[in-house]
Amino acid sequence: MPNSETEIDKIYQEVVRRGLLRSSELQGPSDRMHLTRLCEQGRIKRVARGIYAPADKEPSPTSAMAVVSLKIPKGVICLVSALNYYDITTQVPWEVWVAIPENSVTPRITEHQVKYVWYSEKMLNEGVDTVTIDGVPIRMFCPAKTIADCFKYRNKIGMEVCLEALQEGWKRRLFTIDDLWKYSKICRVKTVIRPYLEALK
Repeated sequence: MPNSETEIDKIYQEVVRRGLLRSSELQGPSDRMHLTRLCEQGRIKRVARGIYAPADKEPSPTSAMAVVSLKIPKGVICLVSALNYYDITTQVPWEVWVAIPENSVTPRITEHQVKYVWYSEKMLNEGVDTVTIDGVPIRMFCPAKTIADCFKYRNKIGMEVCLEALQEGWKRRLFTIDDLWKYSKICRVKTVIRPYLEALK
């Protein structure tokens, strides 16, 4: 019969290895009880409902994105949160911006402030990259798609944010004119973005 302390240590090592662990990913009948025990021992901590991290893990500025991504696996980090990750904005979002399928129900997340934006299927599936934050693979729009999205939702975030990101991203060579033009067509902002793209050439 397996030693319970050995099982607890295995769970602890898995939390350490991953950085963030969802209890739903564990299969053993006693695994959730072991998570509770590890919390009581002070070896791990609960950072959100059903999500655990090592007790000594310091939250990073982007930790909220990792937690939200675990809670909304079909969502894509977008707009100001993506700009902040790529460091092409001076805006520091206090909410996590997430794109979700249009007509979908708004997920309930109590641990972090979340700003939802409803995307069409085509807009949601184009330009999605996977980045790793706190050991968690996160779906996030690439820089060019993010900037096209910003122009699409310029009334939500402000035109000055769009232009700052465009200029900073171009300066750092995070995209090409062709990239931006491709996504501006998908987002239907060709007319809006055209003069700014011409100014970059």
